[in-house]
Amino acid sequence: MANAERPTGRGPGRVILVIYCIFALAAGARAGVQTATKFGEAPLAYGLSAVAAVIYLVAAIALARNARRVALAAIVIELAGVIVVGLLSVFDPAAFPDATVWSGFGQGYGYVPLVLPLVGLFWLHRTRVTSPAAA
Repeated sequence: MANAERPTGRGPGRVILVIYCIFALAAGARAGVQTATKFGEAPLAYGLSAVAAVIYLVAAIALARNARRVALAAIVIELAGVIVVGLLSVFDPAAFPDATVWSGFGQGYGYVPLVLPLVGLFWLHRTRVTSPAAA
């Protein structure tokens, strides 16, 4: 497939897309319940869960529509978020009195939040447009 664009939401990309959708739903539902019932207890943690949900949703839509730049931006932001929040939650647990999707590097979700952006970046690289010289 020289000089052809390979869709990001097809083949194995469909599995990645489904996982992003599941995480958007899970993080969004978690943030919604936490915000509605106990926002005052840990507003930073609950706000970060809502941000994570939006980022997962943007990544899912971008992958489905083959919007590579948007997907790349969302996935890089997601990876940075997981690393920063993961480090903060480990070294300053008082800042996160309640867990987020990204706290502990996604420990509460089986570390999928840490692995998922790496898989997403790999998939974007694997499906990139190739030139005839590279084929």
